[in-house]
Amino acid sequence: MSVSRTICLGFLATIAIGTCLLMLPFSINSEAAQSIEGPLDYIVKALFTATSAVCVTGLSVVDISQFYSFWGQLSICLLFQIGGLGYMTANTFLLLLLGRRLGLRDKIAIQQSLDSQGMAGMKQLVRSIIALTLIFELTGTFFLLPVFVPEYGERQGLWLALFHSISAFNNAGFSLFGNSLVNYVNSPSINLVIPFLIIAGGLGYQVIMELLMWGRNLLFKKTKTIYFSLHFKIVTSTTIFLLLVGTIAFGKTEFNNLETIGQFNFPEKLMAAWFQSVTARTAGFNTIDIGHMTITSLFITIALMFIGASPGGTGGGIKTTTSRILLICTRAALQGREELLCYKRQIPPGLILKAVAVAVGSLLAVTISTTLITLADRQNSLDFIRVFFEVVSAFATTGLSTGITASLSLDAKLILIATMYVGRVGVLLLMSAFWNSSKPQIVRYPEENLLIG
Repeated sequence: MSVSRTICLGFLATIAIGTCLLMLPFSINSEAAQSIEGPLDYIVKALFTATSAVCVTGLSVVDISQFYSFWGQLSICLLFQIGGLGYMTANTFLLLLLGRRLGLRDKIAIQQSLDSQGMAGMKQLVRSIIALTLIFELTGTFFLLPVFVPEYGERQGLWLALFHSISAFNNAGFSLFGNSLVNYVNSPSINLVIPFLIIAGGLGYQVIMELLMWGRNLLFKKTKTIYFSLHFKIVTSTTIFLLLVGTIAFGKTEFNNLETIGQFNFPEKLMAAWFQSVTARTAGFNTIDIGHMTITSLFITIALMFIGASPGGTGGGIKTTTSRILLICTRAALQGREELLCYKRQIPPGLILKAVAVAVGSLLAVTISTTLITLADRQNSLDFIRVFFEVVSAFATTGLSTGITASLSLDAKLILIATMYVGRVGVLLLMSAFWNSSKPQIVRYPEENLLIG
């Protein structure tokens, strides 16, 4: 049992446990249970929801606010909390609580799941991740209380604040409102707190730690200079660029669309465009109706979803670093250079090969899933753009939908389940679970040029 197989099977086991929890009688509202169309429909709805929660996607074939009871909603919350942390991180934290020491195999598994550079201090690393997660989620809950408590009361307001805070930080996109956060499109608190949690969760642990160290030195006026890593520079600069471009693009394409943001004044339009730019990066919340967005906006959303968040974060997609490396490769090829430079640092060839493999593998996965769903739902005559949007949302673990999820056929739902799983585990990790690592080659073959482009 290799480490990659352990991680893949761990996610499958978590999904299986979540499915069983959501199938328990007390997890479903009695009125919603009457809408179930037989045992198979019962299983598929629980399996789809559990997979979406563990894979922090947010797609759902039912309205979880109406279909599931408090215990069902609590199960979903626990599932996307585990999914956001990652199976190995959550499992390791449980082992530490039980007093077990981490072995070499455990440290290697954590290193691969978190994509960290070394194995030193893995116990402290896991504890720091858990502590940071709790700090952000509790802070988000505190700032969301004034939004929900006056309207829903203390008990329900606290649950709504906690649920949406955990969902936002883990980039899960699940909401206890049937229309997500559309009712709060003009709420400054929602448009600030939720995006802050989404961005923090998507940046990743390493970037947050470097920011905290820099802030500590600045606050206490320490003379020691903090040198940001190349990873930090690429992640932050790419994230800021995508957020600004997304906000401008959504504001421009939806400016006069009366069914989305056209009815608002300019500050409200800007706020709605900002929120949509943030949430398209694998978060899954929406304050406007995605189904009424223009075709141009849907394509922009697809591009942002496919890029996704950053390595080590709670989001999906091919990641900001992968897209940045591919752009650097393109620029180097156009300039006729063989080395890849970024912020006066040379990028190793191994990372270039990994970035190309992630991009190509992701494109293949999305293409195959889209083709299979269009074949499975030929009778429904769904628009291609909506099917493609749904598949990219599932693969990038975003959770945004144009409203066709519940109307898909059984085969199409099963394909989406597999797509969400592949997107969460990762194409490279999933492939390494099937094929053993290649052995070093003793023989080196001669090079030969060929025509490209």
